[in-house]
Amino acid sequence: YTPGMASARQIHVGGVPIGGGAPVAVQTMTKTETANLGPTMDQIRRVAEAGADIVRVAVPREQDVEALKTIVRDSPIPVIADIHFNHTLAIKAIEAGAHCVRINPGNIGGPEKVEQVVRAAKAKGMPMRIGANSGSLPKHLEELAQQDQAEALVEAALEEVRLLEQLDYRDF
Repeated sequence: YTPGMASARQIHVGGVPIGGGAPVAVQTMTKTETANLGPTMDQIRRVAEAGADIVRVAVPREQDVEALKTIVRDSPIPVIADIHFNHTLAIKAIEAGAHCVRINPGNIGGPEKVEQVVRAAKAKGMPMRIGANSGSLPKHLEELAQQDQAEALVEAALEEVRLLEQLDYRDF
């Protein structure tokens, strides 16, 4: 990976190409509790009608994983499962058929847990999104974040990239 260079690699979230010269894909996220199927599907249909290419749904609980099965089946656009803190939910979201999972380097639980998620994603041929944000940086980057938050975010993402590449996973 070369920072500052456009990605030559292309992945597919459902049928939507990302990177490698593909047009910019519009992604948004629902604001509902994912397990609340009616309002969640209403939001997904509205954003799809408005032109969104991909939608992300939060999956913080088991009941959200259960709902995810129906959401993926009925959604008019590809669905990304947004995971925080729980690698087991990431694996379950993969098994539930999400088109992609989004993990956060600062809170998924360390390299061993990331490896378990990668194994599940590889088995399904599923891409992952690395989503670093200031609210969940790895502990060892907190001091850097005090000095330069942007640099800390970039470093968190790059550390995750290096880990995924060490695991021979490039579908991210």
